[in-house]
Amino acid sequence: MGPEAELAADTLQKALRINLDPRWYGTIAEIGAGQEVARWFFRAGGAAGTVAKTMSAYDMSVSDAIYGRSERYVSRGRLQAMLDHEYALNVDRLTDVRGDDSCFFAFADTVVARSYRGGNECHGWIGVRFQAQPHDEPNQIVMHVRMLDDDAALQQEALGVVGVNLLHAAFFQRHEPDQIVASLLDRLSTGRIEIDVLQFSGIEFRGVDNRLMALRLVQLGLSGVAMFGPDREVLQPSEVLRKHAVLVERGSFRPPTVVNIDMLDCARKEFEQDPAVAGKPVLLLTELTMRNLLAGGEQVDRRDFLARADLLAACGTTVLISNYYAYHLLAAYLSARTSERVGVVMGVPSLITLFDEGEHAQLPGGILESFGRLFKNDLKLYVYPMLDLETGDVVTVEDMQVEPGLQPLFDYLAGRGSFVHLDEYRREYLSILSRDVLSRIATDDAEWEAMVPPEVAEVIKRRHFFGYRKDRTR
Repeated sequence: MGPEAELAADTLQKALRINLDPRWYGTIAEIGAGQEVARWFFRAGGAAGTVAKTMSAYDMSVSDAIYGRSERYVSRGRLQAMLDHEYALNVDRLTDVRGDDSCFFAFADTVVARSYRGGNECHGWIGVRFQAQPHDEPNQIVMHVRMLDDDAALQQEALGVVGVNLLHAAFFQRHEPDQIVASLLDRLSTGRIEIDVLQFSGIEFRGVDNRLMALRLVQLGLSGVAMFGPDREVLQPSEVLRKHAVLVERGSFRPPTVVNIDMLDCARKEFEQDPAVAGKPVLLLTELTMRNLLAGGEQVDRRDFLARADLLAACGTTVLISNYYAYHLLAAYLSARTSERVGVVMGVPSLITLFDEGEHAQLPGGILESFGRLFKNDLKLYVYPMLDLETGDVVTVEDMQVEPGLQPLFDYLAGRGSFVHLDEYRREYLSILSRDVLSRIATDDAEWEAMVPPEVAEVIKRRHFFGYRKDRTR
């Protein structure tokens, strides 16, 4: 059996399992790429026991009349309106008839597949709202997908498979959210579909932290990035990045120190003075890479991750989780999603590491190819000084040296303005290191509190992060 036949057999089997289970009954509403999900249930047979109604409101006026007016038809807001409307109709119309035995659901998607002319962004919002038990409060799973096939028919096929996977996972794997995430691309490759938002809500998912689900997407390779805001809500990266000048600082943030915040503040002042940025909305990002999160082994320490996430939230920053350890990959991702300027904040030690040729060995063109990709679109590095602990001297980007063979490349980039020296730094911060803060927390050395922002210290003490113990005898 070939891959296409296996895909069809597996997807039909999932659709048939749902059709044959008398609990599930509801609506499938799809806008934008045909009735790609509904057709699997009709092909599988027995759909009359599951599908109360299918619909496709392609005309914008019709869609507005049913779901209310919307500025953007492929959006989370439009999807939510569809889910709310169709679910409420099922409950209102069918509870008296079959409410004691049925778990009502509404599945919806609103997508834009490849157009006839091509060149458009192919993406969509998909979700399901459902009862886990008859008469129960509803639960919901919502996700944003990017369709990567070059052919519209293949995009539609992939969308249908993802929709069936979502319904099957919601109905039969709801007690294991990690398994839901892992099953969404069953029989599909990440080269066909990318999922960059996944959000759970409702009584069945009251114990789910959506930031962990965002992390899981990146860890499994379903997406290259995930993003969440200071309010801990998962964000759709393309929507947030769109039309913003972006300044990103990469770090371990274990914990975030006054140095991390000073770096971002100093860089922001310089960034906003750039004529290409002045007057534009600026998005500040703190980035955690999967390589950093996996530094302790093959699995991410979830408690450690959430501690860092909570502390960054306390600092008011938007957090980006990425699988783009190479800076040029991060720059390419950001530049593809905003037409505005992109800047990267780093310390002198990170810039020294960037000039290590071994860091670029994965590219055929080595460091030259890597830098060519990184510095296109006038990207600049905003470089924070470091303190030489042996000499006590401050080392800045203006006086640092790299390997002799690479010094001409460094000088060229410096001459073209690719490096920006951050000169409004706090000298007293330069000796502060995250690992030193961690050791002081663990040994109850109170000096650590001055090394982190006050809001970070408060959360560490209140939540007992990183081994802090309030009751330790001094």
